[in-house]
This record gives sequence, C-alpha cells and structure tokens, in this order.
Amino acid sequence: MATLPYLKFNDPAPDVELLDAQGTPTRLSSLWKKDVLLLAFTRHFGCPQCKEMTDQLHDAHPDLKKIGLRLAFICHASAESTKQFCEQRAPNALCLADPQRAAYRAYGLGQGSLWQTLLSPQIWLSNRRIKKEKGYQPEIPPLGQDAMQTSGVFIIGTDGRIRLPYYYEDIADHPPLDLLLHGVMGANWNKPFNSDPLT
Repeated sequence: MATLPYLKFNDPAPDVELLDAQGTPTRLSSLWKKDVLLLAFTRHFGCPQCKEMTDQLHDAHPDLKKIGLRLAFICHASAESTKQFCEQRAPNALCLADPQRAAYRAYGLGQGSLWQTLLSPQIWLSNRRIKKEKGYQPEIPPLGQDAMQTSGVFIIGTDGRIRLPYYYEDIADHPPLDLLLHGVMGANWNKPFNSDPLT
C-alpha cells in the first residue's frame, strides 16, 4: 500500500479549496490568515473514535477560542452529509466537505493498514471503552466513505506554516487536548518557528 508523504513542522501548509456545510467554496488559506487554524480531519461517520474525537474538540471549543485557535473539521463526505454530521456533533464549529479527498492527500492522509484501522489491540480496547462510556460502536461507513481512511490534526499559523502535524499511529490515537491547548513545552502557536517558543 503506497503511503503519502507526511508534512513536517514548519512546512508550508497546503492550500486547498473545499466546500463549507452550505456548499460555499472556502480556501484553507482564508481561514489561517485570520486566526491560527486547528484543522481536524475526520474518518468515516460510523467510526466511534471519530465521534469521540469530534466530541472532545467540540467540548474544548471555548477554550480553544480563548487561546486564539480556530477549529475546523474536514470530512470526506458531501456538503449535505457533512452538514448533518456537524449539526449533530459540532454545531458551533466550521465543517468543510472534501468528498474527493484532495485535502486528505495534500496533508498526507491516505488509506491506513489493517493494523492501523482494525487489528491493533488499542482499537479493540478503545471500541470497548467508548461503547461503555458513550454507547458508540463501529458502524458500516456511509456510502462514499472509506473505512481505511486515516485521520490527523494540524495546527497552522497565520504565516501559513505547520505548527503541529499530528498523524495517528492508529485510529484510536487522538492528540491530547493538553497538547493542543498548551503546545509543546508551553509553545505559543502564534509565534513563528524562528522565534523563541517560550516567550
């Protein structure tokens, strides 16, 4: 299985035009030029880990806004399906539809292995915990979505450069909220790479 190249810290962020939940074309650069952008790529809508990640980021949305992070989800679904998913799971966040997965490919998010998407013990433990805590369980992906799709989270500065590239080891691997809220060693996500991250 061919793998896509990963983006690295301080790489230029790929600028892709997607549709918002109302079907309006939106360029990613128009988002990060205004605010530091927290870009969260979802998997398919039947994935319990995806629902949990969306819930966590939605719950943390007020705290993210306080530190100047703008939250946007990208879904590999139609604008209509994306709107329905986000109205249910993240009604106050910006959601972008990427049915052709152009942004997924640009950000190095392709199909995962069976280990990453199904067979890892971490996934089975996660499925059991999420079912117990929230009642979510694995479901068949909706038409047009891919159960093998990987996900990731990226923080992009107003200079258009990657502050944090987070690629999941498997589908149960979410970035800790503390990392998103407080950075690496107290780094300020607004600061460019060539400045002192502790100032």
